[in-house]
Order: sequence, then C-alpha cells, then structure tokens
Amino acid sequence: MSRHFKFLINGEWVEGNNAPFNVINPATLDVVATCANGDKSQLEEAVQAAQAAFKSWSVSSHEERKSALNKAGDELEERAREVAELIVAEQGKPLPLAMGEVEAGVAWLRYAASQDIPVEVAEETDTKRIEIHRKPLGVVASITPWNWPLMIAIWHIIPAIRAGNTVVNKPSGLTPLSTIKLVEIINNHLPKGVINIITGERGIGSGITSHPQINKIVFTGSTETGQSVMRNAADNLKRLTLELGGNDAAIVLKGTDVAKVAPDIFAAAFLNMGQTCGAIKRLYVHESIYDDMCAALVAIANEQVVGNGMDEGVNFGPVQNKDQLQIIVDYVEDARKGGATILTGGQPLEGAGYFYPPTLVADIANDALLVKEEQFGPALPIVKYSDVNDAIDMANGVDVGLDGSVWGPDTAEATALASRLECGTTFVNTHAKIQPNIPMGGCKMSGFGVEFGEEGLLEFTSLQVVHINK
Repeated sequence: MSRHFKFLINGEWVEGNNAPFNVINPATLDVVATCANGDKSQLEEAVQAAQAAFKSWSVSSHEERKSALNKAGDELEERAREVAELIVAEQGKPLPLAMGEVEAGVAWLRYAASQDIPVEVAEETDTKRIEIHRKPLGVVASITPWNWPLMIAIWHIIPAIRAGNTVVNKPSGLTPLSTIKLVEIINNHLPKGVINIITGERGIGSGITSHPQINKIVFTGSTETGQSVMRNAADNLKRLTLELGGNDAAIVLKGTDVAKVAPDIFAAAFLNMGQTCGAIKRLYVHESIYDDMCAALVAIANEQVVGNGMDEGVNFGPVQNKDQLQIIVDYVEDARKGGATILTGGQPLEGAGYFYPPTLVADIANDALLVKEEQFGPALPIVKYSDVNDAIDMANGVDVGLDGSVWGPDTAEATALASRLECGTTFVNTHAKIQPNIPMGGCKMSGFGVEFGEEGLLEFTSLQVVHINK
C-alpha cells in the first residue's frame, strides 16, 4: 500500500481540500504515494501563517537563525538514506546519485546557514555616520522543479530563511515527496509558520504569482513559465529570481586530448540522465578530432547500466515523466529524418518505465531541433566545425544563456574564447560544476538574478540606508 503525504501550514500537517493526487515511480510506473491536493484557500492560509511568523522571525538574531538551520542540517544528514530513497522513488535517479544529492544538499544547507549578512559603513565623519543595512523582504514563495527536487528546494529555502524571511514552498507535483520531507526536517527546528509547503495540481502556482502578500518569488523551471511568473508578479512589484531553461554549448578545440576529456564531457552531458539545467546540451567538436570524440563518447555510453535506480549496479535511470520522454523521442526522430547518424541509443527501451538509453547523435545540422531546442534528457548532438569563430557563433545562436564551456590544451586560448560565450557562467576544461560560495545565474532568456554566494543571499533582502547625525 502506498503512503500518503500531507502538507504543512503553520506547523500543522493538513489534508488538501481536493481529492489526493498520485506520485508515480518513473522506473516502474507504480504509484509510490498519494499526496494532499490543496486549493487557493489553503494557499491563503499558508501565506497568512508565513506573514504572521515574519513579525518575530524577521527580528530574530543571526545566531538564532544559524543555529536552527544547522540543526536542520544535522537531522537531514542523519536521515539521508530515507530521503534519498524518496528521491529515487519519485524522480528515478540511481540511489548513489540520490545519496549524492542529499549529501551535497547538507553541505549546501550548512554553508548557506553560516553566511553573514554585512552592515557596510559608507561614510564616517565627526558629525555623521551612514550605514547600509540589509533587511528581510517578507514572505518568499519558492516554486521548485522535478529534476533535483531536494537540492533546488535547499537552494531556495535556506538563504531565504537565513536572511530573516518566511517561506511558502510549492514543489513539482511530479516529485513532492523529498521536498515535503525536507520541509518537515526544517520545521522541526523553527518557529511555526516560518516554513510552509503546499502541494496541489492546479491553481497554486498562479495563486502564488499574483498573491499581494508574497514579496518575492524564486522560481526554477522553464522559460515559458518564468515569463508567466513575471507577468503575474507585476501587480505588487514582487522581487524575482528566475533560473530558467538553458541549452549549454561545449566547444572542443583542435589538439584536445580526447581520451582525457571524453569522460568529463560525457558526465557533464548526461548528469541526472541529462535532466539538469546546466548540463552540456550541444557539443561542438573540431573536425580534426571529431571522429575520435564520437568514438570515445560511444564507448562510455555503452558502459552505462540503465535500469531502476534502486537496483544494484544501475547508474542510469529513467526520464522522469512521459511528457519529457516524448520531447526527447521527437527531437531524436527529427534528427534521424534530417540525415543525422544515431551512434548509439535512439529508441525508448521496451517494457515498463520511461527508459531512454544514453543517445549520441552525429553528423547533425546546427538548426536541427535537438540542437536549437533544450532536450533536457539523455540525447546529445555532436556538431562538427572547422573555424572556431563559427563554433562561437553557433554556441551563441540561441536565445538562452545559462552556462557554456571551452575545452582545449592551451588554457589561455580556451579562456579567451570562453569569455566570448553569452552565458552566466563559462567553464574551461570542465562543465556543470557549481559551488555554494560562487554566484550562479543566467543571461538572455535563461532568467535573471543569482543564487549562491553573498550575492545570492542578498537577493533575499532589501537595502536600507541608515543616515545618522551624531
């Protein structure tokens, strides 16, 4: 019998006013749990609870906030296996990767909890002192996606609370379970109402974006939904952090040691079965090493063990949902019809589950759907180039700009080329590496605002100048 999960409002676990919805395991298509299905009146209760809690939490000491969040980190670490198994059941990724998500989440939580919020002295004379303070904003709404359900919730929630805000989280209905468990753990160490979570099938997201008492939204998801969030947020000038779609390009230069870089390129492209905003989505390889690179990547792809993430030895799980699987199928089929060569993979696996093997597509035109649109799954197009300026133009020729990378034997040359990429983060001889102390954000249609580091923390505050005549 599958379990049932309620949601949290003002420290109380409540049932949704609508009929519960099912959470499906993408490897087996079994129902792993039912989940409370809230409505707008319950969203209203969550916002009111967060508003009430803000009055006292906003004036709590930095030490109190740090201590409470670190205790939550300790409990999350103690319950890592329990949470990781929920991630596997709802999201599909292999258990070692899910354990890695929890362990990295604990480290991220502790780093964000420990950050200081500076008070700057802008001017000091015998007659006056001017200070720049950072104050919490109020109620922050967090809308989280299905690909890294625990990790991204930590990215949203912990800095918001650390800065003195209160939070209402809405997780993806596809993967709510690990986020509910995270919120349970955080709530164990905080005053009631500081953290709330509401799950629902319809109306909750739009209710959040237009709610007059929500002061900021942090959203990770598609560009299209991000645009909708931004439109609806205008009525009360909500602050926004939008981390939207990406279509990351990697450029491999002439003279690169293929055997050395191929494992890292494969790992960065197929991280979480390619379902990662900052994964390599397009690979541009110089013609002199093109065939070698294709062969090296095929060899690695053929070593992957595809299956249920709870099974021993599996390192490659399913695509999370049917809609995403269909996008991948359609884009690869479009490439095939356009004359591209499917080097390996290229078809969903038979039987239950949304399984699609690691797929490499060569001899593909730069205007193919698989190249110009974000596939967000385990299919990588490999495009041949002869002039590096053309590769830069192709890399920049999309309307999104999250990350990009250049790989080559001459670090200075690769770095100079990487600086020409239109994206929020550029990498040289690596890709998809993120750290809690380094700000991350996108440009163009990949959104705006940053997460992580002091810059990310301060996005959850408003600036107040204190001008003192002595």
